[in-house]
Amino acid sequence: MSTMRISQLAERTGVPATTLRFYEGAGLLPAGRTPAGYRVYGEDAVDRLAFIGAAKHLGLPLDEIGELLGVWEAGACADVKADLWPRIAARLSESEQRLVELTAFTASLHAALEHLDALPDRAGRCGPECGFLSPAQPLAGPGGVEVTLSPSPQAAEQEGEIAEQEGKFAERGGGIAEQEGKFAERGGGIAEQEGKMAEREGGIAGQEGKMAEQGGEIAEQEGERWRSAPVACSLSGEGIAERTARWHQAIDGAHRTEIRDGLRLTLPAERVAEVAALAAAEQRCCPFFDFRFHLDAQDLHLEVRAPAGGAGLLADLFGPVA
Repeated sequence: MSTMRISQLAERTGVPATTLRFYEGAGLLPAGRTPAGYRVYGEDAVDRLAFIGAAKHLGLPLDEIGELLGVWEAGACADVKADLWPRIAARLSESEQRLVELTAFTASLHAALEHLDALPDRAGRCGPECGFLSPAQPLAGPGGVEVTLSPSPQAAEQEGEIAEQEGKFAERGGGIAEQEGKFAERGGGIAEQEGKMAEREGGIAGQEGKMAEQGGEIAEQEGERWRSAPVACSLSGEGIAERTARWHQAIDGAHRTEIRDGLRLTLPAERVAEVAALAAAEQRCCPFFDFRFHLDAQDLHLEVRAPAGGAGLLADLFGPVA
């Protein structure tokens, strides 16, 4: 039976090697080993990854995919159908609930515009009667609708907890070191990336004051809170790997264009719900990311920005510009 190394399987299926390793750790994709310790896979791994990808597109979490794989391996199609039906029905219910929430959000935006139209044009500074209005209001392009996801109040509250989170990161040093190795492999330069990560971590305490001061000045000038947010993530090592795998799946095939402070990804418009949910989750744990959506006919243009200190993490999640 022919076998493939992990790089060959990644090239053949389009699934990044980091995701393949994560799937193995989650028990979804078993791998053999050569005498030298390298991972090897059989032809069945291609079909298995296709099944996992189809299940993920249906919104199934990894634990449910693992259960469904057991049924799929038994070979009875009727059993797979019977097991899959209630899972899809549950996801449909969740999707309909999100649609209700988006409808309510749309109504709140209309109300905000009405409130804005009703405000008097005053020469002085805004007062309490201006409500929640942000100083930065993005404009929609021709034929499109622009939506900016700013950090939520919960994300703002988390900024006060960053010091506590950093202490926890230190306790998870072993897991972080492993994740750094995986991130470095994704960039193709393990030694160079590990050196940069070590340098960044070693100097983070001294840089925090400078970053806070610089970020505060920029935020005051431009009204963008993400610029002054500390570059830190509240996810665990395993959580980072899973979130990275979900982003890679969601933006697979995207066209990337470099923009100031980040990049723009162009995707099919039907992915907007999945990408918006991921962006909202990302800001809850990493408030230094800024996401902006532009729906234009059949295309979704996602702009992602990060401060200079988060450029490496942005590249890890969303890839380099083609």
